[in-house]
Amino acid sequence: MSPTPPVVGVLALQGDYEAHRKALERAAGPAGVIVREVRLPKDLDGLDAIVLPGGESTTISKSLVRFGLLEPLRAFVQSGKPTLGTCAGAILLAKRVVNRPVETLGVLDVTAERNAYGTQVDSFAATADAGAAAPLAGLRCVFIRAPRLRDPGPGVEVLARVDGEPVLVRQGFVLAATFHPELTDDPRVHRLLLEQIAR
Repeated sequence: MSPTPPVVGVLALQGDYEAHRKALERAAGPAGVIVREVRLPKDLDGLDAIVLPGGESTTISKSLVRFGLLEPLRAFVQSGKPTLGTCAGAILLAKRVVNRPVETLGVLDVTAERNAYGTQVDSFAATADAGAAAPLAGLRCVFIRAPRLRDPGPGVEVLARVDGEPVLVRQGFVLAATFHPELTDDPRVHRLLLEQIAR
């Protein structure tokens, strides 16, 4: 018998969660993955991992409170379940936020600076620095109203940089990207999440 595919939740309060579903399916390949949309605390039951997509971090943070998801989601991540936050999702993971702070899960030892690269019209794409971790060299990163991740604590590993700035970090089983990996065909960031489940 083949192993049961992992079950990965995608927070579906705002943002392009459907693009994350497709990215997870590409990353899983023939092994497969079951993707479930998460809107209420009960949707966390039985998940092996979760993705927190981009969007507007204030709106997502307020929605987490409104739907009673903030504390259950924090407990889920703190329990060691693999988690990937992208753009606004990375802000929601941070312990500290500057430039109009929002309530966060506070599980990643970084300071997130909101909209650090400018507004929507300042969106751009760049390639991760050659010094990035070998499996991620040449990673194309799409930035849309992206945050910067500053002051990483001693337990935070920088996996990729653009112009010297950390754009993909990992602390334990928590991954955070300041860009949108779901907007390219490169499956490597989502594959990192699936590899965390296997560990």
